Amino acid sequence: MADKNQQVYPLAPANGYVRSDGESLSEDELKRKKRIKCFAYIGIFIVFQIAVMTVFGLTVMKVKTPKVRLGTITITDFTSSNTAPSFNTTFNTQIRVKNTNWGPYKFDQGTVTFMYQNTAIGTVNVPKGKAGMRGTKKINVNVSLNTEALTTASTLVSELNGGVLTLNSEATLTGKVELMLIMKKKKSATMSCTIKIDVSGKKVNSLECK
Repeated sequence: MADKNQQVYPLAPANGYVRSDGESLSEDELKRKKRIKCFAYIGIFIVFQIAVMTVFGLTVMKVKTPKVRLGTITITDFTSSNTAPSFNTTFNTQIRVKNTNWGPYKFDQGTVTFMYQNTAIGTVNVPKGKAGMRGTKKINVNVSLNTEALTTASTLVSELNGGVLTLNSEATLTGKVELMLIMKKKKSATMSCTIKIDVSGKKVNSLECK
């Protein structure tokens, strides 16, 4: 008969190895560190995505106003009279529509007006067109100007005698900038230029546009 006071011992693992409490804590610690590292990677990824979206919004998706400017002016004919103050001129130039957006700018037909002392002395039409993404649309034009519309010529006499004739040119083009094929934003391109002509040399001394 078995002894009732016989001590009973727990069965040992089949491989004979018993995991200590220290080793169990060490494994839990490793799992915890892996979770922390995983969360850190997720956080970095989220911050990176926010930064990319911010840069994208401030650059690609920001719509800038296109610009319209005059190119180099080449005078082909210029005649003037000091006794009956007047002048006639023809010249070749370019209408340049500059688009700095990440999408095309489609503009409607417009008009460039040339003036002397705020009086229109000639115009040129700008046909409907498109300036490509971050590109410039160049339109060659021939311009003819005369002073028939002037009602007073006192300033003109002074400028012709002084040898430098000052003209102004203005234009406004209306259109839309298209981004990502889904977003369209209305934008108007404007121009204001000052042209100084050397009367005796029959050439342009300076051209400033803004």
